[in-house]
Amino acid sequence: MTRRRFGRPEPRDRDKEPEPHADPESVARTILLTKLTATARSRHELAEALAARNVPDDVATRVLDRFEQVGLVDDEAFAESWVRSRQAAKGLSRRALGRELRDKGVDADTITASLAGVDDEAEAAAARRLVEHKLRSIRQLDEATRTRRLVAMLARKGYSADVSFAVVRAALQDDNSLA
Repeated sequence: MTRRRFGRPEPRDRDKEPEPHADPESVARTILLTKLTATARSRHELAEALAARNVPDDVATRVLDRFEQVGLVDDEAFAESWVRSRQAAKGLSRRALGRELRDKGVDADTITASLAGVDDEAEAAAARRLVEHKLRSIRQLDEATRTRRLVAMLARKGYSADVSFAVVRAALQDDNSLA
């Protein structure tokens, strides 16, 4: 048995492959339920998990369709939930959220609809919160360094240069007026 990062054991080969005599639909349902127990997932992610476990494509499609019918797989609900949680927890911009959803295989129309709830004001407020939080730890630095670090942090979160510089400039002015 090989070891992976952080000391977790690598799954054994018998854990990766379905039993030859096992019903493929039963195996697919078990895989999907296990994946969905931990967190919501997109249909694309679930399809990849089934393919990785060598579930036949026709069986995977049939089981995924059934899970969609009963509401266990819903890309629209997944995308809306993802946007709400990631924007609140990480302060990500619409652009970064859209990129993450694309990486998860969510279609463009669903991404657009889920990002409609994040308006410019909410995005700017999230950027301000991030800057205010980071500013506490870099107050001792000169203004040019603080500006560079704050703008870079917002860029990593997907904010445009215009939004980043406007938010940082306002935060630094407020911070300087308090000092």
